[in-house]
Amino acid sequence: MVEELWSKQRDCTALVLSGGGARAAYQVGVLEVIAELLPNHSGNPFPVICGTSAGAINAIALATNAADFPDGVARMQAVWSNFRCSQVYRTDWPGLIAQAWRWSKVNLLGMSAGQPTSLLDNGPLRELLGELIQFDKIEKALDEDHLRAISVSAFGYQSAQSVCFYQGHQRIEPWSRHRRVGVQTLLCLEHLMASAAIPLLFEPVRLNREWFGDGAVRQRSPISPALHLGANRVLVVGVSDNLANEPAETRPRRSRAIPPTLAQIGGHLLNSTFVDNLEADLEQVERMNRLAALIPTAPDSGKGLRPVEVLVISPSEPLDLIAARHRKALPASLRMFLRGSGATRASGGSVVSYLLFEAEYCNELIALGRRDALAKRDELQRFLGLT
Repeated sequence: MVEELWSKQRDCTALVLSGGGARAAYQVGVLEVIAELLPNHSGNPFPVICGTSAGAINAIALATNAADFPDGVARMQAVWSNFRCSQVYRTDWPGLIAQAWRWSKVNLLGMSAGQPTSLLDNGPLRELLGELIQFDKIEKALDEDHLRAISVSAFGYQSAQSVCFYQGHQRIEPWSRHRRVGVQTLLCLEHLMASAAIPLLFEPVRLNREWFGDGAVRQRSPISPALHLGANRVLVVGVSDNLANEPAETRPRRSRAIPPTLAQIGGHLLNSTFVDNLEADLEQVERMNRLAALIPTAPDSGKGLRPVEVLVISPSEPLDLIAARHRKALPASLRMFLRGSGATRASGGSVVSYLLFEAEYCNELIALGRRDALAKRDELQRFLGLT
């Protein structure tokens, strides 16, 4: 981490969008407020954009509309505010049964067909992204200096490495650290599908000679790609819950030892994948900033351990509880499919919070993102140099 705090370019601001399935709707609300703070038809205020999982989808959407940031955010909002689960994965009974049979045939009966399987078929997401995202616009944005670099992260199942695939306007030196590497390439739909392939739920994607899955898996340093790509100021839009914000009466009571459901266990595993690494990395950056303040920089070399300014915006309300309120918005077929795991109960809100790509839930997250961003309006304006 130390070498990543060396400043590569002065005043280079990065936007880091974390993963979290349907939780990424929260990011749209935050981005809406940022767009409103900017002048009309402003260009992209973030030279470096980094995304993981569903955050990678939002990151690519911004990069392809970098010439007009507010318009790009408006396009994102139009999609997220009208989302349906059927646009992300198959929810019809024939599709669910066929996918369940394929999964059982391979994983329970050992009748492997040489292809990986998953519990859900996210073919609809591939079709949607193929229609909405024009990847050739990334190169145009880079050529016109609306963007310095864009990256998406994925996890290599064979190498057990977190791989940051990035596209930049100029040659940016690749990096190799313990279980994490940077690879410069032309980004395409396959990179995006790989980054958003939640383990077990969605199928991994083959890139070259390796299979890749969700970028949040083993991503020990989510902020690292932004620093490698030249940023020294980072805005992080997370999707994690803060237990301190949760009302005491809604927390489980210790006196009632209820056995956890499969959905509760799965929810904790998803949280450990999408949430814990980001929070740990933010703590490490804070420690390194304190260290940088104690180490003098050589006056003429331009080198030294420089602090990284980080602004974090994350949900002020537990997303699990919001998802639990909207769990009945799941398609009836999916509710029946997940019923045995406990996901359709209030206690299964954590798993549902990742899968509930329904307008009712997404719009509440967008509204929450707006409120949280407006609560930090002054900090955002100062961070973006708008004051």
